[in-house]
Amino acid sequence: MHTLAQLRAGELSGITRLDLSGGLTEFPREIFDLADTLEVLNLSGNALDRLPDDLHRLTRLRVLFCSDNLFTELPACLGRCTALTMIGFKANRIDDVPGAALPPLLRWLILTDNCIETLPSELGERPHLQKLMLSGNRLQTLPSSLSHCLRLELIRVAANRLTELPHWLLTLPSLTWLAYAGNPLETEADAAALEATPRIDWAALRLEKQLGEGASGVISRAQWQRGDGVSVPVAVKLYKGQMTSDGSPLHEMNACITAGRHPNLIRVEGRIVDHPDGQQGLVMQLIDPSYRNLAGLPSLASCSRDVYADDLRLNTGVALRIAKGIASAAGHLHAQGITHGDLYGHNILVNDQGDCLLGDFGAASFHATADSPQSRALQRLEVRAFGVLLGELLARIDAGFSVERRVALEELERRCCQADVLGRPGFSEISEVLEGL
Repeated sequence: MHTLAQLRAGELSGITRLDLSGGLTEFPREIFDLADTLEVLNLSGNALDRLPDDLHRLTRLRVLFCSDNLFTELPACLGRCTALTMIGFKANRIDDVPGAALPPLLRWLILTDNCIETLPSELGERPHLQKLMLSGNRLQTLPSSLSHCLRLELIRVAANRLTELPHWLLTLPSLTWLAYAGNPLETEADAAALEATPRIDWAALRLEKQLGEGASGVISRAQWQRGDGVSVPVAVKLYKGQMTSDGSPLHEMNACITAGRHPNLIRVEGRIVDHPDGQQGLVMQLIDPSYRNLAGLPSLASCSRDVYADDLRLNTGVALRIAKGIASAAGHLHAQGITHGDLYGHNILVNDQGDCLLGDFGAASFHATADSPQSRALQRLEVRAFGVLLGELLARIDAGFSVERRVALEELERRCCQADVLGRPGFSEISEVLEGL
């Protein structure tokens, strides 16, 4: 994090990224002194409610973050920033998004947790749009012009007021990751599954150390004193209350429970009751430390694509084992009326043998289990996510892979990613193909 004093003293000359947080109420004009080099500007966590009309003087600016401020309108000056591709205004008070505020090269727009009721038709006139984060607003409809955004791959519209998913949305050729939980349109979670989940008293748990923290909650290693007197090592996830980019953490918890048991899903032991602060949480299987994330999160540059270690190589058996496990897990979820919504390498834990677990249900949504064109389309969006994953695995398989097997997998990848959504195979067929290899 940089300081205003450093900026004013000229100590930051030549930098490409500037991070300023600390109660700013006005845009520091000294930022314009960095115009020749500044590409990423992060002004999150301040008290700003406007930006200067001449912001376009920052001619190299590609990325702007202004989350956790006091904006009530997306500033129109953004539209004149010709190099700007990524905009983040999460957790403000925005209720107005003028079409003029959308820059021509817009690729990634984050407006999570605001007060937006409508979006301008100009949003569909941004051909480079790839990621759109709108969870936690008051949207009742989406502009039909978005049907022209043929590169749109990820959209989050959880926790809004949508009463239906528009037909055109489910026909977008590139749409791959969709989250819509917490809208009136969503099918309810399986009440019987939620009710049947064992209750585990907070007093029976002893936290040991924190294992990780994400947008939706904190995971810790713990000891669970079961009713039979046996102490079992487990993982405890305590959910946060605030809105995440994917949606509500409590919807995530319900999806984890409703998913049920599968060898490639992290097992839920029960839900926590009687937490002293009323926090919601789950007790889950403790994952062996030999497991690691298959990939890293997408970067500002990769946008919707995971970042893999440069030296990651997989043998044929490991890659196929991962592909089979994830296809099986996704097929199981679809049978329960759940789309994962975030089927990515960074949400997959693997070990050296190719054993794998699909985690992070933050973007999961419920749909009807009865077969229909809509439920099939929702499932086939996830098939495209699997196709992307399959391509990433193929790119990292060691030499020696038989030509016939590679051709078969490349053909499966092509079918999973084809533009015709309903023309893609379902996960039962995908699993059959993989088993045949």
